[in-house]
Amino acid sequence: MYKYMLFARALDAKMLSLQRQGRAATYAPLIGEEATQIGSAFAFRNQDVFVPNFRQHGVFLVRNFPLENFFVYWKGYEDGGKIPATFNGTAVCVPVGSQMPHAVGIAFALKHMNKDAAVIAYVGDGGTSEGDFYEALNFSGVWKAPLVTIIENNQWAISVPRSKQTAAQTLAQKAIAAGIRGVQVDGNDLIAVYKATSEAIANARSGPTVIECVTYRMSMHTTADDPTKYRTDEEVAEWQKKDPIARVKAYLVKKSFWNEDMEKQTNDEQLKQIDDAVDKAEQFKPDPMSMYDNVYSFMPEVLKEERDAAAAANSWQ
Repeated sequence: MYKYMLFARALDAKMLSLQRQGRAATYAPLIGEEATQIGSAFAFRNQDVFVPNFRQHGVFLVRNFPLENFFVYWKGYEDGGKIPATFNGTAVCVPVGSQMPHAVGIAFALKHMNKDAAVIAYVGDGGTSEGDFYEALNFSGVWKAPLVTIIENNQWAISVPRSKQTAAQTLAQKAIAAGIRGVQVDGNDLIAVYKATSEAIANARSGPTVIECVTYRMSMHTTADDPTKYRTDEEVAEWQKKDPIARVKAYLVKKSFWNEDMEKQTNDEQLKQIDDAVDKAEQFKPDPMSMYDNVYSFMPEVLKEERDAAAAANSWQ
């Protein structure tokens, strides 16, 4: 689990570097949220379905999403977002909260088919203010759908603080109105997150659970954001003291399970994997004609004419 936390942070560092060099599109870092993501992902069973928003890069790693595809996607090509059949999850979802109705729909289908599987959906603190969130919880409560909703409460919805998102004392208690179980955990405690998620998945056939993971977004919302405009350096410094990676490392070193040689070897291996994936991703050549596919159930004549004219003119050269 600790190695995956390191992997997630190394991946973030590479993506931020690529974006600043103009080699990747707008990106949402996860720095500071590694315990929430890795701890919950390790609780998944193979049959469970993962429904992300746009920041669960650590979960994608644990679920063995092809690293090359990850970089292709964040370079701005939808081809990289295609989900392998063995992945058992859905694609990145950028509109805030809109993944929640999808998640409860999948959960309802699994229950209808009497499958022993749960859906684990992720939403940010800002997403809990969306109607989609409430509708999904309400539906899951009525139908006892096997939905586990993980709220990554990283304290900020872009520039809006948690205090201005809701007057509720906790985000977990929003589950009460839907008649379902709600739990709040320290999102920087790797084992606490793992335990809470494991219990929620084990209980999923009896009904849904909401887990609020209290953590912190130590970087920007996305690379298009400047967090210095709305939060203080002092606030960030206080949360840096609770860095989930430093916390796990201190524990492992104290128990003699980890040392600096192991850390260096792990970092070197992970950086090589990342660099190799970047090299492959940068060789990817998209098919421009694919922009016309999968837009309509059938292609209207006006779109067909546009496609044929573009192909005839060799517009892509």
